[in-house]
Formats: sequence, structure tokens, C-alpha cells
Amino acid sequence: MSWNNDVAYAMTPFKLLTLPLGIWPLQKYNTFSLVRSIVCGFSLTVMMIMLFLEIIFGSSDVYIKFDALMLMFCNVLCVLKLLSFRLYADNLIRNYSSAVNDYSTIDTEEKRTIMRQHAFMGRMICYSIVFFAYLASSIFTLAPMMTGDEDIHINVSIKNEAAKLPVPITFLGNLQIPTDLYFIISMVQYFILLLTGTSNCGNDSLFLAITLHVCGQLELLKIEFSNYGVKSKNINECSILILRHRYLIELAELLSDVISIVLLVQVLFSCLIISLIGFQFILALKSHDAVMITKTITVLSTLLLQLFFYSFVGDYMKCQMEQVAHSIYISTWYYLPTKLMRNVLLIIMRSQQPVQLIAGRFFVVNIKTYMTILKSSLSYLSILRVIMET
Repeated sequence: MSWNNDVAYAMTPFKLLTLPLGIWPLQKYNTFSLVRSIVCGFSLTVMMIMLFLEIIFGSSDVYIKFDALMLMFCNVLCVLKLLSFRLYADNLIRNYSSAVNDYSTIDTEEKRTIMRQHAFMGRMICYSIVFFAYLASSIFTLAPMMTGDEDIHINVSIKNEAAKLPVPITFLGNLQIPTDLYFIISMVQYFILLLTGTSNCGNDSLFLAITLHVCGQLELLKIEFSNYGVKSKNINECSILILRHRYLIELAELLSDVISIVLLVQVLFSCLIISLIGFQFILALKSHDAVMITKTITVLSTLLLQLFFYSFVGDYMKCQMEQVAHSIYISTWYYLPTKLMRNVLLIIMRSQQPVQLIAGRFFVVNIKTYMTILKSSLSYLSILRVIMET
């Protein structure tokens, strides 16, 4: 499938992030892509098991247990997203193939501008959450070196002292290991942390970008409906617009199916993780631990941004769907034949029941949901703080 500059601008970041995971929608779904997905899923599952063992049998340090629990939740989300995006690969393939066709059929500068604006929004979402995810991974790796024994200094003698430092993600206590093995374990754990960030935030970027593209196509459809009767009164053109509206609804429904279960787990885990990270932040403030404060702020920023972008995009798609009805209403629909008038009425009624991002078919994910999650998380955090002080 040939790419032009517009397609490359809109999709290259997401291809680079998800192709190594084996879930890039426009790849060849062969044995090699399946092996990549299995390797990534197996690595994350092994890390999840190790973190579980760390919580049960590992260090008694509350910071370490909080970190292990938070990372374990993130790994569960990563594995779930890999499974969902592979199982619903056809839904994503259809959406991304449609997006490539949309870019290849651009015939006006107005269309290119609107589509580029939505592609830019997708890129900014990708860069922001991936940046914080990778930053958090780096801080997790460097934190033990910065919070180790005060007698350990980063200087020429670090090779002699490295064995006294804890590894980034402590597994079953602080093991006394040789220096070379210490750095090998640290690098492996850093790589898995980067894989966790990519599997979590990279997959989110892939989904949110294509959802924004559908929103951009709805924006173009609104303009075409509004201009109908002003630039053209061709009845066939109105029928094409009606079919296009139905097609975009189908694409949005496919995307909603892909993310439904993932969003349910994401929302539930986000409440718990935000509360735990907030509690960890309070403990870090009391102990004046600058490294821990930095780490908790970075992780919390990543989680809040991740949840906010899902809520924002879900709300944006809902608004775009609803505004199609207004665009049809202000067009010259009264010049249409009676049969098409009935179709227009059905479209207006359908627009009043927009496709939305629904978490597990239970509740809609939008800005209102985001605020509710924040309030619930803060309530849990208040309870934890009261328990700690009593």
C-alpha cells in the first residue's frame, strides 16, 4: 500500500511504536508478526509474575511494594491491549485502510487542512504520553542509583560499588550480585520498562489517532452537508453523503468494540493506581524524598494524561456525531424528493444517538467520566491518608 506525504505524516509515529509489537494494522499478519506479539506478551507476563512474587515475598519497603503493584497493573493492561488489538485486528485494519484511502483521495486544500489538524492532534497525544512513559521508565532505572547508600558515589569507583545498589525493580529483596551482572539486570529491566510503556501508551496512541481521523471525516461530512444546496443540488450527491455518514458510523462502532473491555479495566485500574501513587506522593513529601517525588509526579502525569485523552477523544467523537444533525438541518433538505427527506429524518434521529467509547458496555468514557474518576480516586486517597495518620 503506497504512502504519500499526508499518510506518512499521520501514521509513521504509530507504525514505529506498534510494528515491533506485531499489532500495526497495515502490516502483513504472518507468522513473524504473531511471534513478535507472543514474545512481547510473554515478556510482560513474566515481569507481571515477578512483580507479584515481589509483593508477596520481597522487600518490606512500602515504596517498593507500591511500585511493584503499580507496574503489575500496567503490565495487565499491556497484555490485555495486545490481546484485544490482535483479536480485533480486522476492525483496526478496516479503519486504517479507510484512512489511507481518505488521504489518497484528497481533492481540496480545505480537506487536507482539516485532516492534517486531526493528524496533528493524534501526534501530539502520542508524543506527550509516550514521553512521560519513557521518562518514568528512565527514572525507575536511575532512582536506585540516586537513592542508594550515602557512601556510594557516582565516580571512578562506581564499578566497585555498583554491586551494593538495588536493581531498578527489586526482585525478592536487595540481592548482592556481581557488578557486571548488576548492569545486565538493570538494562534488561529498563528494556522491559520501555516495552511496558510502548505497549501501554503506544497502543493508546494507535487507537486514539485513528479515532481522531474518524472525527476529522465527520467534520468534513458536516461541511458537505451544510454546503449541500448552496454549491450543488444534485440528488445523487445527497445519497452519497448519506451513505458516507452510515459508513463512518460503522467505522466508529468497530473502534468502540476494540476498546470496550480494555477501557473497563483501564478505568478500574486507573482509580486504584492514582490513589496508590497519590498515597506514595504523600509519603514522599513527608520524608522529603526528592527522587520519589519526581518519580510519582511523572507516573501520575502519565496516568492522568492517558485517561484524559481517552475521555477527550470520546467526548469529541460524541459531539461530532451529534453536530451532523445540525449540519443536515441547515442544509436545503426541503428541495429533496420525499423519499430522501425521510432518509434525512432518519439520519437526524440517528445522530441523536451517537457512537461513544463505552467501557465494557457499562458506562460512557467522556470528560464527565474523567472528573468522576478523579473525585473517586481522591476520595480513596483521603481514606488512605486518614488510615495512615490514625
